[in-house]
Amino acid sequence: MTSRATESSHYIAKKIAEILANGDKETIEEIVRLLLSSDKVFMYGAGRSGLIGKAFAIRLVQLGLKVFFIGETTTPIVDDTDVALIISNTGETMSAIQTANIIRRVGAKVIVITSRRTSKLAHAANLVVVLDPEPDDETAALAPLGTLFEDSALVFLDGIIARIMEKRKETESKMRGRHAIWV
Repeated sequence: MTSRATESSHYIAKKIAEILANGDKETIEEIVRLLLSSDKVFMYGAGRSGLIGKAFAIRLVQLGLKVFFIGETTTPIVDDTDVALIISNTGETMSAIQTANIIRRVGAKVIVITSRRTSKLAHAANLVVVLDPEPDDETAALAPLGTLFEDSALVFLDGIIARIMEKRKETESKMRGRHAIWV
């Protein structure tokens, strides 16, 4: 008999594949272009979305980019040569909306990953990626709250890393040389 944990894992993997199946190649290429052409990359997200952003930021640093997480004490000021990637499931998190508006005001580009194209955050963005898990009440216990959005965002962003590696002719060996030393 399949355990609830196994059933949940299989369900989540299946739903992520469905959510990402409609990926727009042009949008992906534009994200890669913006990330690689910017002086600095800024990440933001609250809660679990922020953790996904931090995981992506680590990979970008390992690729040799200058990356900062908004809200950290050592984060420099954003200017018009930079790009920010903001992650929010609902697109209605006030701190994310305020961050996007401030960044746009200084002339930097804003990429948003959300599940709602009509959200306030999406309206504040230059580029929007919609990862809509279309949850239903029957399967909510298998992937509660924002699980499907967050897991889909992580996998989507890992795909972006693979594309950047390809464009920059990076290898795991080169990336490992930029890997932080954890004590």
